[in-house]
Amino acid sequence: MEERLVRYTKEHKQKTRQRIVETAGRRLKRDGIDGSGVATLIKDAWLTNGTFCAHFASKDELVATAVADQMCAQHENIVAQAAPGRAGLEQLIRWYFSTEQRDNVVDGCLNAALLDEIGRSTDPTRQAYTDSALILIDGFTARLAPHDPPSARLKSLSLLGMMAGTLQLSRALTDRRLADQLL
Repeated sequence: MEERLVRYTKEHKQKTRQRIVETAGRRLKRDGIDGSGVATLIKDAWLTNGTFCAHFASKDELVATAVADQMCAQHENIVAQAAPGRAGLEQLIRWYFSTEQRDNVVDGCLNAALLDEIGRSTDPTRQAYTDSALILIDGFTARLAPHDPPSARLKSLSLLGMMAGTLQLSRALTDRRLADQLL
């Protein structure tokens, strides 16, 4: 029998990498960075450990990539789609403080799911988070002060922290009524 090597196109390799990143982002938000091993992250994408090595040098590299991807998706799907000005900022806050957002950790905001672990992560993961968070903050800032964004940047940073902390607290409360009131 003749053994044949299958050569994949660059497009196939990129799609496989993106599948790994997306499924890892969901798993990381559900189980945490420390609670998600490489084998599980790869299994979620229906791939083998050998495939992982073809795309990432380490779990840390995958985590940094997944963090950036999740934050980018939140920006593209939520922040960039919001109306301009303060009406758009209110729209973003109402979306964020919804029970759907709170109750759906896997599809929800990375900030509320992983912020404490990102703070203890490697420098590349923290940098990927920082770069992505600044994009979100700039989206808030443009809505707070469209004619003078630098004046509102610190307020936007504080707003992001308040939003993430509030959502985390609402998720942690066992009293559902109190958790809903908090939102």
